[in-house]
Amino acid sequence: MKKVYLDNAATTKVSGEVLAAMKPYFSRKYGNASEPHLWGAEAKQGINEAREKVASFLGAKPNEIFFTSCATESINLSHKGLIERIMNDELRIMNKKPHIITTQIEHKAVIETCKHLEKLGWAEVTYLPVDKYGLVSVEDVKRAIKLNTVLVSIMYVNNEVGTIQPIAEIGKLIKSINAIRQSNKRIFFHTDATQGIQYLDCNVDRLGVDLLSMTGHKLYAPKGIGALYVRLGTPLVRQQDGGGQELGLRAGTENVPYIVGLGKAIEIAEYQISNIKYQIERLRDKLIEGVLKIPGTKLTGHPEKRAPHIASFVIEGVEGEAMLLYLSEKGIAASSGSACTSGTLEPSHVLTAMGIPAETAHGSLRFSLGKDTTEEEINYVLEVLPKVAERVRKMAPKLLRDLNR
Repeated sequence: MKKVYLDNAATTKVSGEVLAAMKPYFSRKYGNASEPHLWGAEAKQGINEAREKVASFLGAKPNEIFFTSCATESINLSHKGLIERIMNDELRIMNKKPHIITTQIEHKAVIETCKHLEKLGWAEVTYLPVDKYGLVSVEDVKRAIKLNTVLVSIMYVNNEVGTIQPIAEIGKLIKSINAIRQSNKRIFFHTDATQGIQYLDCNVDRLGVDLLSMTGHKLYAPKGIGALYVRLGTPLVRQQDGGGQELGLRAGTENVPYIVGLGKAIEIAEYQISNIKYQIERLRDKLIEGVLKIPGTKLTGHPEKRAPHIASFVIEGVEGEAMLLYLSEKGIAASSGSACTSGTLEPSHVLTAMGIPAETAHGSLRFSLGKDTTEEEINYVLEVLPKVAERVRKMAPKLLRDLNR
């Protein structure tokens, strides 16, 4: 049986180059980076070099990069840290809550963080709608801005359907509004760049962002390491108390091997990005063309403004989770927008926000390619998938009855 991994948007394998860069920091350069001796200095040097690599990739300064455990922690730090600081300042005196603008299709890390701030009574949140392609309107962002708006948080690439959001245009909008506001009433702009980091322009000045979150395991670094870019002058309160690590913003002994691994992965991405992007786009387009030949299949996400590695579909009359199981039997790894919550399958919040009916959203299927994906693997998927879809479709009446109970 062939084994075809097409779930790279969920996680990637650690590349050999990244693993090789990490190894010395497990056994030879194993010191605590907070200590002044030789071992500590070696570890500190590894962190500093990784910080410089991430900063170079983003067009940022090294002291604007903070290492975290993942993108979710980065998002929590940016959103909660900003709101806590602002709650202690002018808006509290004015008896107004800080206002956050985000979208209905964000990753749960953003949505649940915003809901948490709402429950605490620390912020009011506007969740912007999207069009049928999962695209947010710059005009909708503009109309949603109020005098107490302090944060706009919009993902760069949607993780389920691959739609690329107009981040640079929104950045220009916010910059123009800030130009006429008082400095203590400015709006800060965050983007979750997790799915765009290895394929798209992530220069923070060209995007116009003040905060950018990312994680390592989407670009061939290990799980358990992430980073947050914080533009100088952006006020944050640290959310993890303890020592003075990460320039005082994130306490806790640094995970040196993983930080070094992230730095290496970013370095590789910087010089490979063009070639990889073209190769993956070509295979993605071939996959899309083939899958759309299956009756009742529709592409989800924007047909053109789409990340190179994501091809997502809904297949009418089938259930996505069943499709995944049968594909797995054939050695193919993919993903579905359905989320298993408390023992019941719920349709994707992204797809329903795009206007896709819940019963159709249950038939979602996402393939996400990587740098090791081959044309032979795509051909194999296109051979297997129609048969799997037909098999699941025959079972659909019972499956759909169970879902609707």
